[in-house]
Amino acid sequence: MHVPDGFIDAPTSAVTGVVAAGALAVSLRGARRELEERTAPLAGLVAAFIFAVQMLNFPVAAGTSGHLLGGALAAILVGPYTAVLCVSVVLLMQGVLFADGGLTALGVNITDMAIVTTVVSYAVFRGLLAVLPRKRRSVTVASFVAALVSVPAAAVAFTLIYAVGGTTDVSIGKVATAMIGVHVLIGIGEAVITALTVGAVIAVRPDLVYGARGLRQRLQLRVNGALVDAPAPTAPVAARTSRRTLWVTGLVTSLVLAGFVSFYASANPDGLEKVAHDKGIDKKAKEHATADSPLADYGVKDISDARLSGGLAGVIGVGVTVVAGSAVFWGLRRRRADDVSPASTGV
Repeated sequence: MHVPDGFIDAPTSAVTGVVAAGALAVSLRGARRELEERTAPLAGLVAAFIFAVQMLNFPVAAGTSGHLLGGALAAILVGPYTAVLCVSVVLLMQGVLFADGGLTALGVNITDMAIVTTVVSYAVFRGLLAVLPRKRRSVTVASFVAALVSVPAAAVAFTLIYAVGGTTDVSIGKVATAMIGVHVLIGIGEAVITALTVGAVIAVRPDLVYGARGLRQRLQLRVNGALVDAPAPTAPVAARTSRRTLWVTGLVTSLVLAGFVSFYASANPDGLEKVAHDKGIDKKAKEHATADSPLADYGVKDISDARLSGGLAGVIGVGVTVVAGSAVFWGLRRRRADDVSPASTGV
C-alpha cells in the first residue's frame, strides 16, 4: 500500500507530513518507556523482519497481490509507540533506497501504514485481551483479529486522504469499495503472518512479547497472615542465551526471506496499485525521485541475473534496516537509562 508521488496533492501531503512528524515525536517519547535492555535489540530485529516480509507479495485475487503492513505485528511484539517507529524506519529505507513509496508521500505512508495500523490493531488487541481468558493462546487469537482489522482500516484511511487531496476526479465510493474489498482479503494474509510470528516468539520467550505482559499473575506469599508479592526471579543465564539465539534466528530468517524466498513472491500489483490502475487514480503519478538509485525496485543495478540482483537487494535492505532500527532503539534505551540514573535524579 505504498503511495507513490502524484496520488495526493501537495497541501494534503504537507498536512500528513506534519501529522506524521507529530506522531513520531510522541512515539519517540513513548518508546523510551516501552524499551528495556532486553527488548531494545528485538525492536531493531522487528523492523528488519517487517522489511523482509514486505518483499513477499502473496496472491489474493485475480491479478492482485498483497503484502504485510506490519503495524499489528510490531505493536504486539514491542509496544505501540515502538511499533510506529519500526514501521516508519522501514518506510524510510524503502522510499530512500528502493524507490518504493514516494518521498513527497512519505507523510501519507507513515500516517496510513505506521500510525493507523498500529493504533487500530493495538486497540482491538487490548479490547480482545480484556474479555478473553488470560492465556498465551488468547494473545495469538487477539493478534490474528487485530491484524485482520488493521489492513482494511488502512484502506479506509487512504480513501479518506484521497477524498481530501486526490489528484484525479474519481468517485470516492468506487475507490472505497475497491480498496476495502481487496484489503479485507489482504488482511487475512496479514493476520496469518502476524499470528504465526507472535505465536512462535511466545513459544520460546513469552517475556519478550510486549502484548503478553501481565498475563501471568504474580506469585504471592503469605507473610504474618498477609499476602505479599514474591520478588520477581532473576533471569537465568539460559534465558539470556535464548534471547541472543532468538535474535540471531530472527535475523537469519529475515535474510533468507529477503534474499531467497522473495524471488518466488507474486509479481502481480498489490492492492493499491491494482485499484489505482483500474479506477484511474494513477493518472498523475510521478516518477520516483530516486528511480535511478542502485537499489531501485529491489534490484542491484548492473547485475543482470534477476535472482542474484533481487536477493542481494533484499539482504542489503535487511542489513541497513536492522542497523538503522537498532541504532534508533539503542539510542532511546540509553536515553532512558540516563534519565533514570542516580545523577539525573539527584540521588
